[in-house]
Amino acid sequence: MNRLVVPSSSQPLVSIIIPVYNKWRFTYKCLMSIVQHTHGIPYEIIVMDDRSNDLTARIGHYVKGVTVIRNKVKRGFLHNCNHGAAISKGKYVLFLNNDTIVTPGWLAHLLSLPEQDPTIGIIGSKLIYPDGRLQEAGGIVFNNGYARNYGRLDSPDKHEYNYVKEVDYISGASIMIRKEVWNRIGGFDQHFAPAYSEDVDIAFKARQHGFKVIYQPKSVVVHYEGVSHGTDLNTGIKKYQVINQQKFREKWAGVLQRDQLADGEHLFWARERSRSKKTILVIDYGVPSFDKDAGSRTTFMYLKLFVDMGFNVKFLPDNFIKPEPYGTELEQLGIEILYGPQDRGYYEHWIVRHNEYIDYVLLNRPNISHHYMDLIKTYTRAKILYYGHDMHYVRELRRFGLENNRELLQASEFIKKLEFDMFSKADTVLTCSDSEKRIIEGNFPNKQTVLLPAYYFDHTIPTTRQWSERNGLLFVGGFNHSPNTDGMLWFCRDILPIVQQAIPHIHVFIAGSNPPPAVVGLQSDRITVTGFIPDHELKQLYGNTKIAVIPLRYGAGVKGKTVEAMRHHMPLVTTSTGIEGLKNIRQIIEPVNAPHAFAEQIIQLYNNDSLLAHKAEQSRMYVETYFSRAKALESMRSAL
Repeated sequence: MNRLVVPSSSQPLVSIIIPVYNKWRFTYKCLMSIVQHTHGIPYEIIVMDDRSNDLTARIGHYVKGVTVIRNKVKRGFLHNCNHGAAISKGKYVLFLNNDTIVTPGWLAHLLSLPEQDPTIGIIGSKLIYPDGRLQEAGGIVFNNGYARNYGRLDSPDKHEYNYVKEVDYISGASIMIRKEVWNRIGGFDQHFAPAYSEDVDIAFKARQHGFKVIYQPKSVVVHYEGVSHGTDLNTGIKKYQVINQQKFREKWAGVLQRDQLADGEHLFWARERSRSKKTILVIDYGVPSFDKDAGSRTTFMYLKLFVDMGFNVKFLPDNFIKPEPYGTELEQLGIEILYGPQDRGYYEHWIVRHNEYIDYVLLNRPNISHHYMDLIKTYTRAKILYYGHDMHYVRELRRFGLENNRELLQASEFIKKLEFDMFSKADTVLTCSDSEKRIIEGNFPNKQTVLLPAYYFDHTIPTTRQWSERNGLLFVGGFNHSPNTDGMLWFCRDILPIVQQAIPHIHVFIAGSNPPPAVVGLQSDRITVTGFIPDHELKQLYGNTKIAVIPLRYGAGVKGKTVEAMRHHMPLVTTSTGIEGLKNIRQIIEPVNAPHAFAEQIIQLYNNDSLLAHKAEQSRMYVETYFSRAKALESMRSAL
């Protein structure tokens, strides 16, 4: 057994309190796992030794850097915890059983949520058994006072155990409490000494004081259940599990009858305390890769808005997979993603089985939505919102006008039937395009149609770099979307040479995921094709270039690249297609569709710093007027 040195801090953010009685080998392994898997966070460890008579009594010979409090008389689990918390120095107190092994990132994940949300009072880990099975994904308390470890003995990888959620309680094997909350509610109630039910009781007390109790699945702790007190309910300390359950029922009888559900019923609500919330099921092609394409960014933003509005949000990806880091991003917002190896039949079964709990369904895209529309209308009472992102048939029809390919005309006719079928069956149609709203209303005059901002922003993104210090033109767009490929090839072939005659050294940056060989082939000493770049690098590109160019020759709906550029205070040179569907946009932007006119507008604007600044200010004001969070909330509330 090697000597263990704990990097204890004199100014800890977290005080880890470990109550122990014998079981030295478990305690040592627990301490070793903390040292191995806790980095970048100042912490202290307080070991509360309840008069152990094994090697625990000589802990100082094996472990350095921990505070050890050895009782003169046996005090029991609850009193040890209270005593440890009383001498702790951290902003948070974390009670950890000595028969646990923590895993990488366990503490950072616990801290990530309460550090952002001051209403979180208690947060706890996902507990798993040494054999890999799930021990607990949060606890449920029924109205008869009985508690249940949700998910016990199941696979910990299932979707229902891997999203952040509010729970009735967190088991004391790994539970972190904000110190100010601990002090306000007086710690563990001595009524439950020596042990058991104190963790459930303190969760109820925290809620009584207005704080949330949260389960964090990213914090994973292995727990050797029963090591400390055994499993026999008739002997030793373990018998207090039954005694204290009765005390708990008596203490909280009124709250149990008012707030808790009947034993074993409505687990959909009970597992996440969602009975008082409306549930919305959002269906799209896949988990939104929000930094790669405009449609995904829209879906992600409105998923987040639903969470902020207090909805219980479920997300069904039509491809049934959870790509990272995008899946975890949703789950950490509190959104359950219905992913897994099952086929479509499983998800149909899930919808039917939970039909009474689904209040709203938001469907995205016609080719996805038609798989689910009739099922939802038949088996649920949910209000159905359909959002097409853009009218696909219009886009294909315009492409046919350019390429004169009869297959595009046939595709347009097919998609139109699909889209119109979705419009007719939905309760509410959402569109981000002012012009497409008029088309829908003209064909479906009795249908509620709501104009929804394609995006919403809490603020715009100014840059401090002077216009005279900035250089180049910028195009941003994902190249899985055919209009972007067509537009950039047209720009570089027919427009850029005219610009280069007037501004020989001008540089063009083309940013976007999945550029095809034809676009990659544009790379030169005057053209940079970046491919996909993360948001922070894209922000730098916006801040270093002078003009965003949007040379789209066909398309439909509102263009995300246009709105995003304006959010970054960028002057624009664009075709009519680039600003289509944007309300009152021609008051600030005059589109140009011919190559020579497009080039001339770039040339006139490029070296005119005062005009660039004026156009940038117009972009800012437009986004703040039409794409604010308040505007999105107003539109969504009218749709619901």
